[in-house]
Amino acid sequence: MAVLASHVDTRAERYQANRAGMLGLIAEMDGLLEQARAGGGERAITRHRSRGKLLARERIELLIDRDSPFLELSPLAGYYTEFPIGGGLVTGIGVVSGVETVILANDPTVIGGAMTQLNGKKLDRALEIARVNRLPYVQLTESAGADLRREPGDYEDELRRSIAQHFAESGRLFHDITQLSALGIPTMSIVFGSSTAGGAYQPGLSDYIVMIKERSKVFLGGPPLVKMATGEDSGDEELGGAEMHASVSGLADYLAEDEMDAIRQAREVMAHLNWRKHGYGPTQPAGPPLYDADELLGIVGPDLKVPFDVRDVIARVVDGSRFEEFKPRYGRTLVTGWASIHGFPVGIIGNNGVLFSDSSQKATQFIQLCNQHDVPIVFLQNITGYMVGKEYEQGGIVKDGSKMINAVSNSTVPHITVILGASYGAGNYGMGGKAFDTRFVFAWPNAKIAVMGPAQMAGVMSIVRRGQARAAGREFDEEEDQRIQALVIERNEKESLEFYATGRVADDGMIDPRDTRTVLGMALSAVHSNEVKGAGRFGVFRM
Repeated sequence: MAVLASHVDTRAERYQANRAGMLGLIAEMDGLLEQARAGGGERAITRHRSRGKLLARERIELLIDRDSPFLELSPLAGYYTEFPIGGGLVTGIGVVSGVETVILANDPTVIGGAMTQLNGKKLDRALEIARVNRLPYVQLTESAGADLRREPGDYEDELRRSIAQHFAESGRLFHDITQLSALGIPTMSIVFGSSTAGGAYQPGLSDYIVMIKERSKVFLGGPPLVKMATGEDSGDEELGGAEMHASVSGLADYLAEDEMDAIRQAREVMAHLNWRKHGYGPTQPAGPPLYDADELLGIVGPDLKVPFDVRDVIARVVDGSRFEEFKPRYGRTLVTGWASIHGFPVGIIGNNGVLFSDSSQKATQFIQLCNQHDVPIVFLQNITGYMVGKEYEQGGIVKDGSKMINAVSNSTVPHITVILGASYGAGNYGMGGKAFDTRFVFAWPNAKIAVMGPAQMAGVMSIVRRGQARAAGREFDEEEDQRIQALVIERNEKESLEFYATGRVADDGMIDPRDTRTVLGMALSAVHSNEVKGAGRFGVFRM
C-alpha cells in the first residue's frame, strides 16, 4: 500500500497561527474537563468522602483493568446550559476483566446523583452505544432519583422541559436496559448507595446485581413515603437494605462487605461471562504513522475559512501513514481510500472542499465497496455543504447528493465520524452525521456545526426581508437590517461552536486532535464487538 507524502512546513506563519489558536481552544477544553472532574465541588466531595465513599471516577478506575484506557463519552455535557458540566453522570467505554464494556456511573456529589433532562440524554446515548455495538453494560448506581426541584415552564431552551415531559420520556431507559438483556447483552448494577422510586428499577431490570452491606438502599418508596401512603413505620434497612434484598426479597445476587469488595465481585462476574466478540480483530500491521500527531495542531486552525489538505490529517492518523487512494483524479474535493488504524481495516472519506456531483458519485461508489468488503468507514468532516448554483442544479447536484445520502443511510458497516472543522447543512448528513445511525461522532475543539455559516445565514435572511419589503411596497430599513444581521451572526456564531454542541450531547465528545488516532482505535475495537457486515442492498439511486 502506498505511503502518503506529507510536506507540512512547521515554520510557516499560517502553521504557527493555527497551532497557537488550537492550543488556546485545547486549554479552554482542558479547563472545562477539570470542572467536570470536580463534580459537585470541594464541599460536596469532602462530605462524600467523610462517609467512606469513593468518587464516581475512582470507582470506574478500580472497575476497569489496570493500566487500561477509559474512553469517556460526552464529558462536557451541560456546558452552555444551567446544568453542571458533566451532568452529574460519567459514561464511557472501558475494559473490565478483558471485556470492553459500556460503563455508567452516577456522581452523587452533583445534586445527589439525581437524573436530569441533560444526563438523561447521556444515559440514553450510552445505552444506544451498548446496544448497537453489542457491548456489556455496567451501571454504578447511587442516585437520588429524578430531579424534581423545578416547576414546569422554568426552562428556556430545548433541554429544559417540564417535569411531566421529562418523566414521560425518562421511562425509555427501563425499556432499553431490558432490551439489552433480550438481545443477549449482559447488564449489571453495582449499587453504592440509594436507588429509590423509578431508580430502583435500574438495578431491578439488570441481569446481575451487587449490593453493599449497610450502604445499598433499593426501594420503590422510602420510609417517609411508606408512612404517608400506608401509615406503616419502617427503617431503611428492613425496607430496602442490602442484607434484606440478599436474604429475603432475592433482589441482590451478590452481597459485598464494602465498595472495594463490590467492585471485585463485579469483575469476577464479568470474567465468568465468557464473552466473545462477533466482529473480526485487527488484521493489518499496526505501526504508528510516519508523521508526528503533534503537527495536527498546526495543520488545522480555528479559522475554518483557511483550507487544508485532509491527506495531511490522514497521514498522521493511519498505520504507517499507508493510504491507498481510490479515484484520486475524480471528484477531487473528496478524498476516499483504504487504510488501517491500530490494525483495523477502514475506508476513509474526507473532505477537501465543497461536494460537487462527481465527488458525491465517488462517495456513493466507495460506500458500496466498503459494504461489499465488510469494512468500517471513517468520515473526516470539514464540509460547508453541497455546491449550489444554476450550473450545478442543472448538472444534477440534488440527484447526486441524494445518492450519497442514500448510500450513507443504507450502509450497514460501522460508521465513525470525526468533525475536523465545518459541518454545515446537508454536508453533515452525507458525511456521516449523528442522525444517520453513526456509531460514534467526535469533534475537534475548532469545529462548527450549523445549517450554514453564520454570515451566510444572516445574508439569506436579509435577502428574504428585502423581498418581503418590496412585495409589500414599503421602504426597506437598511439600518435595522444591519442590526438584525449582527444579532443573527452573533447568536449563530455561538450556537454553531463545538463547545455549544457538545454541551447538548450533539456528539460523543470533544477530543484533542493529537488523540484522534487513539480515540478512533478504541472506537473501532468497540464496534467490532458486534458483527461487521455490509448491506446487501441500497435504496433506489436516481440515475
